[in-house]
Amino acid sequence: MPIKCKIKKNDNVVVLTGKDKGKTGMVRKVMPKESRVIVVGVNRVTRHVKPSQADPQGGRKLVEAPIHISNVALIDPKDGVKPTRAGYRLEKDGIKVRYAKRSGEVIG
Repeated sequence: MPIKCKIKKNDNVVVLTGKDKGKTGMVRKVMPKESRVIVVGVNRVTRHVKPSQADPQGGRKLVEAPIHISNVALIDPKDGVKPTRAGYRLEKDGIKVRYAKRSGEVIG
């Protein structure tokens, strides 16, 4: 069942659990129907690729596999290290923005 996603493309996130716990990276793709994200440099797996016109060499390639969205958290923009949750609020001028609940800073 898809969950409401507060993590968006190009967000900086930290991995909370699993073999890559503690690693950080930027979100390349969000898949809300599967509740998964692809993070650059995290959860890399080996794929065996047949030679093709696009990749005439073929061989074994390292690619990023999807990771469940509950296993990642946004990085607080104030200190750039610790994880935080995201919330939404209306600014004084009526614009809806995402903010870090830990520090109150506006996210991207």
